[in-house]
Amino acid sequence: MNTMQLKQQDVPQKGLARLAQWLAGWTQKWFPDAYIFALAGVVLVAVAALAIGASPKAIVDSFGNGFWDLTAFTLQMAMVVLTGYVVATSPPVARMIDRLAHIPSNARTAVSFVAVLAMSVSFLNWGLSLIFGGLLARAIARRKDLVVDYRALGAAAFMGLGAVWALGLSSSAAQLQATKASIPPALLKITGVLDFGTTIFTWQSLLTLAVLMLLTTVIAHFSAPRGSAIRTAADLGVDLDDRPEDSEPRSRPGEWLEYSRILPILAGVLTLGWLISQVLTLPVLSVVSSLNAYLLVFLVLGLVLHGTPRKFLQAVTKAVPATAGILVQFPLYAAMAAILTKATGVGGLSVSEHLAHFFTSIGGNGGFAVIIAIYTAVLGMFVPSGGGKWLVEAPYVMQSATDVNMNLGWTVQIYNIAEALPNLVNPFFMLPLLAVLKLRARDLVGFTFLQFLFHLPVVLLLVWLLGMTFQFVPPVIPN
Repeated sequence: MNTMQLKQQDVPQKGLARLAQWLAGWTQKWFPDAYIFALAGVVLVAVAALAIGASPKAIVDSFGNGFWDLTAFTLQMAMVVLTGYVVATSPPVARMIDRLAHIPSNARTAVSFVAVLAMSVSFLNWGLSLIFGGLLARAIARRKDLVVDYRALGAAAFMGLGAVWALGLSSSAAQLQATKASIPPALLKITGVLDFGTTIFTWQSLLTLAVLMLLTTVIAHFSAPRGSAIRTAADLGVDLDDRPEDSEPRSRPGEWLEYSRILPILAGVLTLGWLISQVLTLPVLSVVSSLNAYLLVFLVLGLVLHGTPRKFLQAVTKAVPATAGILVQFPLYAAMAAILTKATGVGGLSVSEHLAHFFTSIGGNGGFAVIIAIYTAVLGMFVPSGGGKWLVEAPYVMQSATDVNMNLGWTVQIYNIAEALPNLVNPFFMLPLLAVLKLRARDLVGFTFLQFLFHLPVVLLLVWLLGMTFQFVPPVIPN
């Protein structure tokens, strides 16, 4: 059957996808920029502090003094995106993507194939997953022997971030809890340090990852349009020609090292030697859980894969705009966290402590897990943060978990599992992917919203059932 016949097949398919497209159009029309939600969050927290009797001076002092509390963590999260982008756009990875693009044999398999690879890569780095998935979707769409819906491919490429990103190694909540230097002092006193052995690498977390990946893949496969409903990249007016930029010729002797592979190779050797030393002298989980080590390896890997400093810096320049949202939002989350925990009212209690008492009143086990998951998902609809809002939620959520004897590592994972849900509806974190695909958010949200409808009940069931398999372990507070 030729391409034209495939396009002319009349296969009915509407339902929830049409509803989701309407919802996407509505959110695009009425939702302001995510930064507005962060600003509104600061105001809302300040009003809440006033409501419990905190003085205006205490509130403004908390705001100003806490604004830069998370400077190091803000840079770390921006580097997660930047390093992922740089690695994904390197020539060796680009060639691998072209080879992978020719594996699927039909349209629906192509969509589910992109979803599987995007989610698998996301376990290593969610920033890498976005760019890798987008480039893979474009490579498949360029095939002349396959007619695939470009919107479904794009939505599948987003599943790394939209479905499972926070269950992987670049989860900002798990990374923060595993890195003593990144944990705010008030939170450190509640949780101590939680390495990946208590969060990401528990069998319950890995089982959740497997279930959600399977569910996502099945939905992506069977929701892909067929026949006349297919809209290709050409139908959407997208140019798929990825002509490489012309490299500027060397014009002076001083540029020799900029075009040489010598320094990147030496930097790679140093990094490899350091990594081997770390693995030989420290517990493996400690090495894997270190955010600084993770970023160092990915940054130097990007340098080595691009070959020369000049090409590496060109890739970095393209990656920087994708970090803008993190750079301007995370200081506001730090300010919110400071107001929540430091501006005390009547009885010497902060807003954080009042919220902790509320969650504690719910009780432990399944009920606590489900309420925390719902709360996290709802808040994420309005404050898309890539995990930054964990810094806002963590003080009272983790205190509540301690009060009801809920395992603290699993509480972090409850947050991580639920944190991905809002990304299936709110298009904020689609922005880097949309830039690669040259599409609008409304082109993808119809498919991602369909995923959300299935994910929500499954997520709530998993956090409830698996939460009952844990024992409470009192935190070890470091000196």
